[in-house]
Amino acid sequence: MGGQCGAVSNNQKGLIRLRKCFLGFCLIFILPAYADVNWMSATLDNDFFVNEDNGYTNGIYVSFFEISDDVQSIQQPDFWVKPLLWSMPNENVKTSVNIYSAGQTLATPYNIEEKVPAEGTFPYSALLSFTNAYISVTPNYADRVSTTLGVVGPVAMGEQTQKAVHRVISAKTPMGWDTQLENEVVFELSRGRTWRAWVADNGRTDILSGANASIGTLRSGVNTGIMLRYGQNLDDSYATVLLAESRTSNPIAVNEGWFVFAGVEVGYTFNQIFTDGNTFRNSRSIDYNHNNNTFTTGLTYSWGDMALAFAINSPFSIDGDKHDREMDKFTRYGTLTFSWQI
Repeated sequence: MGGQCGAVSNNQKGLIRLRKCFLGFCLIFILPAYADVNWMSATLDNDFFVNEDNGYTNGIYVSFFEISDDVQSIQQPDFWVKPLLWSMPNENVKTSVNIYSAGQTLATPYNIEEKVPAEGTFPYSALLSFTNAYISVTPNYADRVSTTLGVVGPVAMGEQTQKAVHRVISAKTPMGWDTQLENEVVFELSRGRTWRAWVADNGRTDILSGANASIGTLRSGVNTGIMLRYGQNLDDSYATVLLAESRTSNPIAVNEGWFVFAGVEVGYTFNQIFTDGNTFRNSRSIDYNHNNNTFTTGLTYSWGDMALAFAINSPFSIDGDKHDREMDKFTRYGTLTFSWQI
C-alpha cells in the first residue's frame, strides 16, 4: 500500500512539474510581447450559451496583439510562424498584426455522471495551448499564418477546471475524467486568407469569402466559407474574421464601429485529437462525419478603447444520419469576446 501511495504521489508531482513547465513556456513568449502590445482580448466559448453541457463544452483564451497600421513600421512575424511565411505576400500591406494567445479547451461526453462512459461517446479531453499568429492586411484581402503548440491529457487540468466551475454554478459533477485522453504534446500549422468579395456603395454592407488549411496532430483539415456583414467601419475590421479559425477571438468591430454578421463554412477534417483520440497510443475515440458544415451568426460593437462580440456557431449535416445530427449538437456552442486597448 505504501508503495502504491508513493507512486501516486510521484505521478502527481510529475504532473505538477509538467504543468509548470508548460505555463512557463507560454509566459516566456507572451510576456516579451506585452511591453509593446496594443490590444488584449479574452474569449469564452461555452455550450452553456446554447443550453448544452457536452461535446465541446468550454474554451477560454487570452490574447495579446501587436498592431501596426503604419506602412513604414510593419510588424515583423515571430519565428514561430516561419514554417509558412513563404506563402505570405509582402506587397500592398497596410496593416500587420502579431498575436500571442494561450488557452484551455475542454470536451466531455453527453452524460457526465457516468464514471465509465459508453463506448462510442465523446471522449473526455482537455487541451492547454499556445498560439502565435501573424496577419497581414491589404485593401482587398488579408492573410494569416499560425502555429499552435499544446498538451492534451491530465496535464491540461481539464478535470480540475470543470469540477471547480460546476461547484460554483451548482451543476452536475463530471465523473468520467479518469477515462480522458492520455498526455500528449500536439501541434498545428495553419494558413488562411479572406477576401472582400463585394462592398456596397455606401460601405455599410459587404461579403467576405475565405479559405483555410491546417496540418498537425491537433487537427488537420481544409475549409472555405462566406460571410455577410452589415454595420459601420467595416473596412477596418474585415480581417478579424481570420481570428476565429484558431479561436484567438471572434470577428470583432474596431474604431467605434459595429456590425452584425452571418456566415456559412464547409470543410473536410482529416484528423482531430478530440474525436480521434491519442495519436500514438490507444485511447477512446468516436466515429464522425469528416465532412463538416457550420453556420455562424453574431454581432459586435466597439466603443472607446474597448469592443465586445458574441456569436453562435452551429454545425449542421447535409443528408446526415441520426449519429451525425447528434455530433452536430455536441459541437454547437456560443462564444463571447471582450477586447481592450492597453
